[in-house]
Amino acid sequence: MDTDKNEPRLPQSDRSTRVAAGHWVLARAGKRVLRPGGLKLTNRMLDAADLSGKKVLEFAPGLGRTATLMLERGIASYTGVDQDPDAVARVQAMVGPRGTVVNANAQDTGLESESAQVVVGEAMLTMQGDKGKREIIAEAFRLLQPGGCYAIHELGLTPDSIDAAFADQLRQRLARTIRVNARPLTRAEWCGLLEQSGFCIEWVGYEPMALLSPRRNLADEGIVGVARIMRNVARDKDLRRRILDMRATFNEYRDSLTGIAIVARKPTASLEEKEI
Repeated sequence: MDTDKNEPRLPQSDRSTRVAAGHWVLARAGKRVLRPGGLKLTNRMLDAADLSGKKVLEFAPGLGRTATLMLERGIASYTGVDQDPDAVARVQAMVGPRGTVVNANAQDTGLESESAQVVVGEAMLTMQGDKGKREIIAEAFRLLQPGGCYAIHELGLTPDSIDAAFADQLRQRLARTIRVNARPLTRAEWCGLLEQSGFCIEWVGYEPMALLSPRRNLADEGIVGVARIMRNVARDKDLRRRILDMRATFNEYRDSLTGIAIVARKPTASLEEKEI
């Protein structure tokens, strides 16, 4: 497998390819963009969040790809929070002195309240049950200054009227395939969760869920990256089996899955609160 020996090891590198979480299996193959809507949707979300000059906090930065994009946008400061120490080491190595990455849970970061102007989270709420989703959203709300925004990029179900039994079947199939209890939601469900936690929805964007399509990989990884992935997959039978299984599942449910990104705003204090 093609890897840089100077890079920190990948998360879950001690697990067999057969049981490791799907996104870290893709990372073993050399894939560096692991978001449902790809780099295009990430960039659209970051544009909508208006990051320039802001204090930014990122939940579960993973391989650090989005962290580098945000640093390029002239943010005031960067803090990453990840529960995996290997991810912490990897992202800290990428951001260097321009940011800080701490080893903590997104549900309870231990960071100071109202210490961020933007909180970003991608492809991580999907991996939580309802309780976990609510806890992470509540923590984002606590960490944000009034008027700050929470930007998420997740796996969505479409349409909003999707049959409930079919949606459960899809979630169960995803969980078996990617070895993570994936719980994607419809637009109405994602927005409802955020609104119930006190956020106001400002922007919603979509891109196809095409994580393993050739066209998306060329756009996200470039020719060199695609060649690296193909080389790694060709050399490793277990890696190839897992990726083909994931691709088959994604293709089977293609019409019901989407990449969805939302920017939600924490309200500023009301006039009455300010007067008090």
